[in-house]
Amino acid sequence: MTKTSEESTENSSFIPVRRNADETNKFGERSASSFGARHVQALIMFSLSVIAFGARAFLSVAIVAMTDPNTNTNSEVPTYPEWTDKSIVLSAFFWGYVLPQAFAGWAANRYGPKWFLVVTMAIGSCLGILVPCTAAHLGSKGVMAIRAVQGITQGFVYPSIHYLLSQWAPLSERSRMGTFVMAGGPLGTVISLLITGVLASSKYGWPLVFYFYGVLGLLWCIVMVLCGYNSPVEHPSINSSERSFIESSLGHADGKMRHPTPWKSIFLSTPVWALLIAQSGYSFVFYVLLTQIPSYLNHVMEFDIANNSLLSSLPYFVLWILSFVFSVTSDAAINRKVLSVGASRKLFNGIGMVIPAIALVILGYTSREQTTQAIILMVLSVGFLSATLSGWGVNHIDLSPNHAGTLMGLINAAANCFGIVAPLLAQFVVTDQEDTVQWRIVFLISAASNIAVTVLFTIFGSGEVQPWNMEEHENSKR
Repeated sequence: MTKTSEESTENSSFIPVRRNADETNKFGERSASSFGARHVQALIMFSLSVIAFGARAFLSVAIVAMTDPNTNTNSEVPTYPEWTDKSIVLSAFFWGYVLPQAFAGWAANRYGPKWFLVVTMAIGSCLGILVPCTAAHLGSKGVMAIRAVQGITQGFVYPSIHYLLSQWAPLSERSRMGTFVMAGGPLGTVISLLITGVLASSKYGWPLVFYFYGVLGLLWCIVMVLCGYNSPVEHPSINSSERSFIESSLGHADGKMRHPTPWKSIFLSTPVWALLIAQSGYSFVFYVLLTQIPSYLNHVMEFDIANNSLLSSLPYFVLWILSFVFSVTSDAAINRKVLSVGASRKLFNGIGMVIPAIALVILGYTSREQTTQAIILMVLSVGFLSATLSGWGVNHIDLSPNHAGTLMGLINAAANCFGIVAPLLAQFVVTDQEDTVQWRIVFLISAASNIAVTVLFTIFGSGEVQPWNMEEHENSKR
């Protein structure tokens, strides 16, 4: 590459170049349609989403087994009924999770995320294996400390995944590949809640869950070391036609994106603040439900740990399925010009917040004898949240294709603070876990939050590319 072309690549803004069918085919039809290196990387990213989200979610079921002697089939497995700070234990993960995300996004862009992911996942997995021993010797405070550090290690996951998708997902496959990878989160929740109930009710008890996810995380690290790459340019055996296909589609040839970030314009942008509110509202209700459904089923509906696990996972399985339904519907509405991009984002965000709000209000007035109704309402309240992934979930790219990763890092860090607030609110309100009136208050607060977020995003949100998307780049050339 000549010096001129290097300078052009170095300084150019990341603008994917659209190719027609003939231009794509000249790089090889096989590279565009067959299973290739990019699909292997997508599988690695997908498995990371499944494992990371599973390791984050399983404690909401496991902590029931850890603190309720009646759930254990083996009397030799220790339990800690004296722990009165279970909700704080559940929130501890998010103390650390919100801290490194902005740095993680910057580090991934600067150095590539591979080794950051390997090291942080290895540390988090080893710490998970130590939880049973820590619980026995240091109690709930020790478990809080481990979960907080695990949160720090997982703070690298989603910023890194977004960077890797930007390097490996060609324009023509970005929606499919991105949906496949990000859907690993809900699927990981389903799998973890199912597995946790089975393992915790076995003769080895709840410690086996921590060992299982610890070993699984370490195995993923080995796979990433051997098979994972930051970009096509670093892959030693990628087919040349596939590499050309990917890099041509992305509009760059060195596998890297470098452009200044218009920080001031981002922080002063009304649509960005609307997006922050929408994502924060989603995080709040999602983590209220994720951390509290197992306890609600156990103490109010009186399900045992195995059934608790199965029913806790059902809403997230529905969420996973519906995420594909809503994404296809949203794209169809935009492509056929039934809705503008902004109108589609606001409509699906509203569907994903208002329907769960209605379900939560009804759930708050459901008695403990109405178990079938309660289960249906929980499925609706979680499952329909998937519509918001076609709302705020892709709005970062709408507002600024050049800075979508930065927006995700900043907003995700702020929004996940509500992962801390959600279980703490539940502990503050629900002092008697068998009191249906106290649970009603939690559900009504969550419903009110959903409605407020919907109104604000509908008024102030946008689906248009913002002027500052190119601002710094253009200024730098003057």
